[in-house]
Amino acid sequence: MIQPELIWASLPVPAFLLAEDDGIAEINPAAEQFLNTSAKHLIGAPIFDKLAIDAPLEGAFQRVRSDNSVLFINNVDVSGGNKAPIQCNIQIAPLMGVPGHVLLLMEPRQLADRLGRSHSVKSSARSAIGMAEMLAHEIKNPLAGITGAAQLLSMNLSAEDQELTDLIVAESRRIVALLEQVEQFGNVRLPVRRSINIHDLLDRATKSARVGFAANMTFTEDYDPSLPPTWVDGDQMLQVLLNLLKNAAEAAALGGGTIRLRTFYDLSLRLRRKDGSGNPLPLQVEIIDDGPGLPPEISADIFEPFVSGRENGTGLGLSLVSKIISDHDGWITVDSIPGRTTFRISLPVAPKSTEET
Repeated sequence: MIQPELIWASLPVPAFLLAEDDGIAEINPAAEQFLNTSAKHLIGAPIFDKLAIDAPLEGAFQRVRSDNSVLFINNVDVSGGNKAPIQCNIQIAPLMGVPGHVLLLMEPRQLADRLGRSHSVKSSARSAIGMAEMLAHEIKNPLAGITGAAQLLSMNLSAEDQELTDLIVAESRRIVALLEQVEQFGNVRLPVRRSINIHDLLDRATKSARVGFAANMTFTEDYDPSLPPTWVDGDQMLQVLLNLLKNAAEAAALGGGTIRLRTFYDLSLRLRRKDGSGNPLPLQVEIIDDGPGLPPEISADIFEPFVSGRENGTGLGLSLVSKIISDHDGWITVDSIPGRTTFRISLPVAPKSTEET
């Protein structure tokens, strides 16, 4: 099990644990760096003696303690020591199991802006992804040690005890896989677009799916062969298609099901930008499965990070799909009822000046 102290020390933002009297009980290394003072000289001091915060935090702390709920305050000027004030987003949360204690997190806006890489996810989700991405590397290192130690221990254990070490190894690897998905989400490069036939990408995706995760599925195709080429990054769009096919295959029953692939042209769809201009998205790709459908309570948030309709699902696959489509100035929607779930991707046509490659 990962020690809480390791996670606390790895937090990339200043964090303060405050006692009932608003005195500093603990701080992390990022807070020491922010104040340019060691923990030894800060522990026990009133927080307001060390930080100048342009917000009525006394009342905020009282609300958090009385309501036992989290409070967010954005765009607040904070200064410590002799530093000039910087804008921060502040989070205040009760410390579960320790009445009266609260946790104060300060996220400098420069860091918040750097983490907010995708406008397709909510601000709270962006913050969670960015924080997890930064922690992923630090957490993966001790996990590798835990896995190795468990494997060494298993060499001299009875079969019954080996079940426990096997469990440690399996769960450690599962956590590593999740962390790698988080890192992948945060590190998607901007698309390098070229003119591509969408049917070529669909053929590549279905061939890969048929020999792998969708070997027990039946595929049907309803393509419009007259579609012009689209303007996308081929590798990234292939990843989108594979993720959607995998999602469809996992939604099917154990005996398999049917995945229908459909393409068509629709001139009516335009993506309106903030400046009022419109971006036509006439190329339509639908991936349809005959699984049980999405749970109604999550259908509206299915593209958000950590929202999943499957047990032990990470909820990152569809978030990654949404981010890539958004980076291509495209659009993705889902329509789901029991027995039929349709993911539709709407894409732009390649400029006439480009040649299909």
